[in-house]
Amino acid sequence: MAGALLLFVGTYLHPMTADPNVPLAAFTEYAASDHWVTIHLMQLFGVVLIATALVLLSRMMADGRAAEWATLGAAGAIASVAIAAALQAVDGVALKFMVDTWAVTPDIAKGAMFDAAFGVRQIEVGLASMTSLMFGITAAIYGFALLIDGRLPKWIGAVAIAGGLPTAIAGVVMAHTGFSNAAMLVGMPSNSVLIIWMLVLGIYGWRKLASD
Repeated sequence: MAGALLLFVGTYLHPMTADPNVPLAAFTEYAASDHWVTIHLMQLFGVVLIATALVLLSRMMADGRAAEWATLGAAGAIASVAIAAALQAVDGVALKFMVDTWAVTPDIAKGAMFDAAFGVRQIEVGLASMTSLMFGITAAIYGFALLIDGRLPKWIGAVAIAGGLPTAIAGVVMAHTGFSNAAMLVGMPSNSVLIIWMLVLGIYGWRKLASD
């Protein structure tokens, strides 16, 4: 639950006025942000906490009918954290340095600095697409695991699949089109579904601990 809330708050605070697929507008907005690094660290810690919860969920299912699926899910969660950390290193740290430098660079060298920042942006796009793809597949795997395991209501597994598969598709769309409207149209609603799914998992886990 804490991970889902941190990720939600970090995403809510992220500057989103400029079109992310228009580099000039996006870089201008990012350079003006005073809390860019903090926001992205919040997102990263949210992802780490979510992945930790998923690995513990795999452990809970290790003695049941979905043990193999749970193992695959844990592997996906760990791999997703690694990709997310790389993404935040590029987006949350490197890109911020680049756009800040570009913003104060004299006009004579501004074009070259913009091109350098744009290169970093393309690395971010690649990492963001793979993060979305990996997390989406991982969530869907957990959805199937929960359906097979049967110890939680089956609709919780169905929600994971409903959020995970479109998130993975959004990653593929992003790989082809960048931070386009199409990628956002698919990714934002499905990401919201997965955040709700994590909150529901937390509530059921809390209830189970209370009943035990």
